[in-house]
Amino acid sequence: MRRAAALLVLPLLAACAGPAARTGPGLTAARHFDGLTCAPFARALTGIELTGDAADWWPEAARRYTRSHRPAVGSVLVFRRTGRLPSGHVSVVSRVLDARRIDVISANWVRGELDEDQRVVDVSARNDWSLVRVWYPPGGTLGIHAYPTDGFIVAPAPLSHDALTVRAVPAARAVTGG
Repeated sequence: MRRAAALLVLPLLAACAGPAARTGPGLTAARHFDGLTCAPFARALTGIELTGDAADWWPEAARRYTRSHRPAVGSVLVFRRTGRLPSGHVSVVSRVLDARRIDVISANWVRGELDEDQRVVDVSARNDWSLVRVWYPPGGTLGIHAYPTDGFIVAPAPLSHDALTVRAVPAARAVTGG
């Protein structure tokens, strides 16, 4: 009986190292698009008409959009330039889970990949979203690096979670021609 139980458990344990590791808390889909980058994708998905490197969106938004230090569905989280993110990064908030956890739709966090409902955790000392950790799909875990952020740019007509997920793949196709 024990041997039979062990034979049933082994395939389940082996599955932990397979494709299931590419998911995580909230991560519902990951798709690859050649040439996908974050800023054009976020612009196509949200209607926020900013250009240039992702890190430049925060100062550019000051004259044109509402900026906030609190997440809202449909807003864009702006990551600062760092050695790991030389152009910065932007992600679109798809869910606000609580005061310190959100899910985002992120293009090119993993090269060429569109990740839907990817977890982001506020690890700032003041709970102001100035420092975050991001779920890393290939590792199947929350990333070990903390990234500085500027805050959230509010879209002119924020979309709901369902509308964002319906429009994510067409937006990725539109900006990559695929």
